[in-house]
Amino acid sequence: MLWGVALGAYALYRTFRPLRFRPGRWIDLVTILAEVALSCWVVDATGYWPSPYTFCLATAIVAAGFARGAEFAIPMSVAAAASVAIPFHVTLSDAPTSTTTVWGSELVLIGMITGYARRLFGLAEARASLAQSQIEQLSEANDLLVELHHVAQTLPASLDLNDTVSSTVSRLQEVFSPDSVAVLLWDSSTRSWETALADGVRLPPIVPDEDLPRQIADAVSELGVLLVREHYLGLTFSSRSALYAPLRARGELVGLLAVEHHEPRRFSARDTDLLEGLAEQAALAIDNARWFARLRTLGADEERTRIARDLHDRVGSSLAYLGFELDRIASNADGTVVQPDLAALRNDVRAVVTEMRDTLYDLRTDVAEDHDLATTLEEFLARVRERTHVETTLRYAVDQRLPLRQEREMWRIAREAITNASKHAKAKCISVSWASDPLGAVLEISDDGIGLLARPPGRLDSYGMQGMRERATALGATLDIESKPGKGVTVRCRLKVL
Repeated sequence: MLWGVALGAYALYRTFRPLRFRPGRWIDLVTILAEVALSCWVVDATGYWPSPYTFCLATAIVAAGFARGAEFAIPMSVAAAASVAIPFHVTLSDAPTSTTTVWGSELVLIGMITGYARRLFGLAEARASLAQSQIEQLSEANDLLVELHHVAQTLPASLDLNDTVSSTVSRLQEVFSPDSVAVLLWDSSTRSWETALADGVRLPPIVPDEDLPRQIADAVSELGVLLVREHYLGLTFSSRSALYAPLRARGELVGLLAVEHHEPRRFSARDTDLLEGLAEQAALAIDNARWFARLRTLGADEERTRIARDLHDRVGSSLAYLGFELDRIASNADGTVVQPDLAALRNDVRAVVTEMRDTLYDLRTDVAEDHDLATTLEEFLARVRERTHVETTLRYAVDQRLPLRQEREMWRIAREAITNASKHAKAKCISVSWASDPLGAVLEISDDGIGLLARPPGRLDSYGMQGMRERATALGATLDIESKPGKGVTVRCRLKVL
C-alpha cells in the first residue's frame, strides 16, 4: 500500500509537470532513465513479475519511446525486463520461465509500438509545421504583392527616359531609405555603363564595364537580386550593405539598380524580394522609354527629309528670288551711296542660299538600291572638301552589300561623325574607311582635330554621340569612340553578320 501511495503521488506530480525531452540536454535523459529505474525498483520490491505494479513498467517504456524512439525504447525494455527477471529467478529457484518470457516480450513490443507511434506523431507534427510555414509564407507574399501593387501604381506611364528614371529612383528612396541609389544603363555597343541618375554618390557620366566593383559585376551575371550584408566595396566607400538588381527586359540586359546603406545588415531577404519585383517593372519601363527614343530618332529622319523637301520648294525659291532682285537693284544703283551696301547684302544672301542648298542636299542624300554606301560617302566627302577645304580620303572594299536598312543606318552614323569632324574638331584631314563582306562590315571615321574632350563643354549627346550609339545598338553593332586631346577622334562601328 505504501508503494502504491508513492506511485500515485508520483503520477499526480507528473500530471502537472510532465516529462520533457529536448535533444542535447542530458538532464532530460537522466530524468527518463530515473523513471524507468524507479518503476523497476518498485516492481522488484513488491514481488517481481507477480507484483501488482508490474504494469508501471509499461508507462516508463512508453515515456522512453516517445522521448527518443524505438531505438531507445527497445534497449530500455530489455534492460527493465532483465532487472526484474534476474532477481526473480535468483530468489525463486522454481520460478516459471514462461512468466518472464511473456512480460519481457510485452515490454519489448510496447517499446516498438511506442517508437512507431512517435514516428507517426513526428510526421504529423512536421506536416503541421510545414503547413503553418506555408501559411506564413503566403501571408508574407500577399503583403509583398500588396506593397508592389502600391508601388506599381505610382510608377510613371511616361515614355520619357528621364521621367522614368527619376520616378524609379524616387520609389527606391521611398521603399528602402538608402544612403545612396543609382540607376546605370547598359550600352552594349561600347560595353560601358551610362549613369542615368545617381543620388548620394558621385559617378562619372560613362563607367567602363571593367571599372565596376566586383560585387556589382557579380550582380550583373546573377539572374536575381544580389544581397550584400556587410564588408564589401561598393559605389561608395562608406557602404556596408547593399542590394543590386540587374534590369532585364525582353531577354536583354538594360541596366542596373544599386541601393546602398552605411549600416551592415540593413537589408533582408524581404527587401530582396521587393527589389526584384520593382526591378522587373522598372526594366520594362526604361526599355520602353529607350525604344520610344529610337523610334523618335527614326521619325526625326523622316521628318528631316520632309523638311528638306519643303525648304527646297518654298524657302529656297524665295531666297533665290531675293538674290535676283538684289542683283537687279544693285545694277540699277551704280554710283549711288547704297550700292556698296546692296552689294554686300547680295553676297550675304548668296552665301545663305549656297549653305542652305548644301544642307538640303546633305539631308536628302541617302543610300538606295542603286546607290551604295561607298558611292554616297564619296559624294558627301567631295562636298565637305569643297565647302570646308578639309582634306578627305576614302578607302573602301565591298565584297557584298549589307541589307538596305542596315546600310542606311551605317550611312547616318558616318554622316554624323563626318559632320562633327568638319564643324567642331578643327580638323585638317578626315579619313573614312568602309569594308563589307559576307561575315560583316566595319566603318571607321578618323580626324586629326582637337579631340572630343577638348571641345566646348556640353551634354553627352552634344555632338550626336547618343544618336550614333542608339543606331549602332538598333543594328546589333558595336560602336567604339576613341579620343585624346590634340590627337583627334576615331569612330569605329563593327557589325557581324550572324
